[in-house]
Amino acid sequence: MKNFNTIQAKIHAHASIQMQVQTWRAAGKTIAFTNGCFDLLHYGHIHYLAQAADLADCLVVGINSDASVQRLKGEHRPIKDEKNRAHILAALAFVDAVISFEKDTPYDLIQAVQPDFLVKGGDWQPKQIVGSDIVLARGGKVLSLPFVSGYSTTNLERKIKAG
Repeated sequence: MKNFNTIQAKIHAHASIQMQVQTWRAAGKTIAFTNGCFDLLHYGHIHYLAQAADLADCLVVGINSDASVQRLKGEHRPIKDEKNRAHILAALAFVDAVISFEKDTPYDLIQAVQPDFLVKGGDWQPKQIVGSDIVLARGGKVLSLPFVSGYSTTNLERKIKAG
């Protein structure tokens, strides 16, 4: 159960992520943060998350709670529940921490983490990225990473429904 315990240890609550971030900062590590639903993990997600992880020593991934995904994507979503999504992301070697958030944006979570790098996918302009004000105010960087074309959860969902 060593590997499962390692995965479990990467999944945080609000209070424990703050303690983890303090530990990393005390060790002189930099932190990148990104967020999303990550409902059906695909190559585009992996590519994007790996790029985000390359920016800093530690990568924190915020995931929308099930209720938040449903509000944002519709009643038919999420396809995978929050626990499932959190464990899949935590199993990735380059993800250091996963934390879910209830609101429709991770603004409060970004305020708690205070990342050095705030990263979103290519459909977001840096000034539009929620929490950019927090990161820029402390001298961090806000980046919009390019998408890998042809990969999206919506396209996967359509393909599954079409049979």
